[in-house]
Amino acid sequence: MGEKKTRIIFPKERTCTTSNAELCTSIRFLRKADLGGVIFGCKNYTMSECLEKQLFGLPAQHFQYVKNIDAGLPLFLFNYSDRKLHGIFAAASVGQMNIDPYAWTTDGTDRTSFPAQVRIRGTAQRQALTEAQFRPIISDNYYSQSHFWFELDHAQVERLIRLYASSSGKPQKAPTRNKLLNNLPKVMPQPPSAWLKANKYETLTWNLSEAEDGDCDPFETQLDFQDSQQVHGNSQAPGYNPVIEEQCQTPVCDTGNTTLEIHKDLVLLKLQELSVKHACPNLNQSTKVCSEYITADVSGDMQQEGEQVEVDQMTVAKEFESSPTTNPQSIHIDQINEVIPAEELEPSPLPDSQSVQVDLMAPAEKFEPSPLTDHHSDIAQLGQRLEDLEVLVQQQGQTIKEMEKKQVDSDKVIQSLFDRLNVTRDKLDPPQHLNSSQIFLIGGYNGNSWLSTLDTYSPSEDLLVSLRPMSNIRSYASASALNGDIYIFGGGDGSLWYDTVERYNPMEDSWTACPPLNQKKGSLAGASLHNKIFAIGGGDGAESFSDVEMFDPILGRWIQIQPLLEKRFAPSAVELDGILYAVGGFDGKSYLKSAERYDPREASWTKIPIMNTRRGCHSVAVLNGKLYALGGYDGSQMVSTVEVFDPRYGSWTMGSSMNNRRGYAAAAVHKDSLYVIGGVDKELILDSVECYKEAQGWEATKWKAVGKRCFFSAIVL
Repeated sequence: MGEKKTRIIFPKERTCTTSNAELCTSIRFLRKADLGGVIFGCKNYTMSECLEKQLFGLPAQHFQYVKNIDAGLPLFLFNYSDRKLHGIFAAASVGQMNIDPYAWTTDGTDRTSFPAQVRIRGTAQRQALTEAQFRPIISDNYYSQSHFWFELDHAQVERLIRLYASSSGKPQKAPTRNKLLNNLPKVMPQPPSAWLKANKYETLTWNLSEAEDGDCDPFETQLDFQDSQQVHGNSQAPGYNPVIEEQCQTPVCDTGNTTLEIHKDLVLLKLQELSVKHACPNLNQSTKVCSEYITADVSGDMQQEGEQVEVDQMTVAKEFESSPTTNPQSIHIDQINEVIPAEELEPSPLPDSQSVQVDLMAPAEKFEPSPLTDHHSDIAQLGQRLEDLEVLVQQQGQTIKEMEKKQVDSDKVIQSLFDRLNVTRDKLDPPQHLNSSQIFLIGGYNGNSWLSTLDTYSPSEDLLVSLRPMSNIRSYASASALNGDIYIFGGGDGSLWYDTVERYNPMEDSWTACPPLNQKKGSLAGASLHNKIFAIGGGDGAESFSDVEMFDPILGRWIQIQPLLEKRFAPSAVELDGILYAVGGFDGKSYLKSAERYDPREASWTKIPIMNTRRGCHSVAVLNGKLYALGGYDGSQMVSTVEVFDPRYGSWTMGSSMNNRRGYAAAAVHKDSLYVIGGVDKELILDSVECYKEAQGWEATKWKAVGKRCFFSAIVL
């Protein structure tokens, strides 16, 4: 599989919860078919992160409609600081929870307050709208003087888009004729053939329904149209002529779209200029003469920018009529080869440049046309080279894609070979690798992919042996042993939570489906007691649970029993001397120091003394009659501290700290040693194993057989 970003669930502490009344006032409850767009919120200090990450987010209660967002839906960004509406954006993904669990936080370790998220594409393409501008359009959304629903229907979105389109800036002031001539390109750019064939005098419109067909982005279509106006209709474009502009002062239509009229006249002027250039006997000299011909009355540097050059329009028209070769109607745009800028022309030595006189009424017959065959040949060669280069680039792009696919396939083959090697080595010498008690590692994440694997690990030999994998990818799950079998329940695949349960038979190396849990959940704890399995706490990413479910193999189903005294997401649980212990976790507001015990004889949960440190995503294990709480997350960072609970004294004491901070690790007791395997520290996935003995403390081993692994379960049989 391709590399994926690690998704670590750290709920953020908060001081209050959202009531049902608040939920009802903040949501319009539009159906998915009626949802035309969504407004997201930001402030000055979070807007840059929204645009850099291409990610918008809202509080969790808004997921009721954020989940209805599909790719391509129009989106807007409302800045609470200046109360302006930015747009127009488009959704690049469906609305999801926790695409980036740490977005818009101070140091990137806290849980985001805006988990209802969507990926976007594009940047703010228009001038932001003030509230006075957009409020009349979404007036029905205001449920108070300054608060409005973020859900937009199709009519509101269409009106907003039109408002953005009408808020574009005015055309810039036209520069002088000399400045434009100096900026003429050497080669006349070739417009698209479709543009040449189109009716240039027809009013251009943007149809939303047409933009939605195919892969065209409606927002990019609008921008492309405006870019076309700026390039082809701007007075600063190459070939602009104020003489023709003077002829076009009377608008053709009443729409006020003078940009299109200027565009039409620019094309006609360019054809006229090129006709004169084509009629000149020597390009290098006649171009200079033509430039002087146009600007005969404007010599020196006295002309100010923005002034219009007055030329006798009738004289120019008569000059073109006098020669059939200069008829603008007879020149096709494909015949245009080269226009030489005035600044690149070397003037011929003259006795006095100020004495140069050009007869505007001179007959066109005195100019002898010069063939441009050589230029046609050069342009044809350049065009062919460009086509060859485009073909080469496409071939290289296709080759890169094929190589990437082969790399992915190669990684899969290598992993498969390693798995076969482990199985073969195990079969060749079973007594060496299979002990009376083994540590089983189930599922998780290895930094590249979510796992469905089942492995046995031998710490004494640092040997990992692969067994038959589960039927599905599974992480954030819990495992318990009962009657020689392993039960794995809950968890998820990195995006969905499970209620499924599977049972593994080590003697047959086979998996069997079992009755499901009553509710989908992950990051739950599990333990077995008196031939029954207990699923304790957990959550679904939006809510923490206090539920406790018990599985009785005889009844063949899960039964709800007395719930915990507190909600606990990512707790740990263990059985000690016939008593169940549930330790730490996250209650939806903060990480917990508290712990509870369940005595089946009393059929109820009671509190025990609290720990010294808040913990969630930690591990627990029993060694020599004592309960060890190892590492975890305290609400701000991963910790390496260890606390020990002795039921005989009824109190927690601080033990020796581990060498590495870690959470979402697995702990297992093998013989007389306690092992902590893998886990994460911030975004780093650990591949280390630490060993603890009461008389020696913690030892950082050099074992690497397990590799990087987190969000997995471990059980000893």
